[in-house]
Amino acid sequence: MLELYYMPGACSMIPHIALEEAGATYTRTLVDFSRGDHRKPEFLRINPNARVPALVTERGVLTENPAILGYIACRFPQAGLADTGDPYAFADMQAFQMFIATTIHITFRQISRPDYYADGEAAAAALRAKVPERSNEHFTLIERKLSDGRPWVHGGRYSLSDPYLFVFASYLKLDDRGDPALFPAIRAHGARVRARPAVQRVLEVEGLADRW
Repeated sequence: MLELYYMPGACSMIPHIALEEAGATYTRTLVDFSRGDHRKPEFLRINPNARVPALVTERGVLTENPAILGYIACRFPQAGLADTGDPYAFADMQAFQMFIATTIHITFRQISRPDYYADGEAAAAALRAKVPERSNEHFTLIERKLSDGRPWVHGGRYSLSDPYLFVFASYLKLDDRGDPALFPAIRAHGARVRARPAVQRVLEVEGLADRW
């Protein structure tokens, strides 16, 4: 059986939603960062990087959201969460997800972990101050993509890119990393994703149904 290691509200919500959408049989293990669970030996044996998500499979542990989502898509093709039969469409989906992973996620980490990039409070303040500008630039590219009226990231078909965007666009509500008012198409997309039963179940499990 699959086992997902997650923290409520973290980017591990993305594969959490994907597993629910796929109808997978799996278990959940909470990693509470406030208690230092991610630094405990038992979790470091799962993921030495001390991060979530981590998905334990029968063949080993998978980390990094694009890889986990690709695995879920291929393991549960009947769910139709990716076009696994079309190499271009599958790569296009992964390219979108990796843009968020390597660009938007890294930008946001300069708020949550500025010490990872530079030493000193002045440097940390400078890194944080730059995030809204960069975030708005990144989300503008996605807003343009959605502005043709498509309901989902890749057109008329819901895919694993949609919960990925939903989670990261939701972080704009924190008011320190971009202006959600600039992105009406992204906000409308988020409302469509939020209305899906699988997403509602995950928000309930993670205790975020009222806040998200």
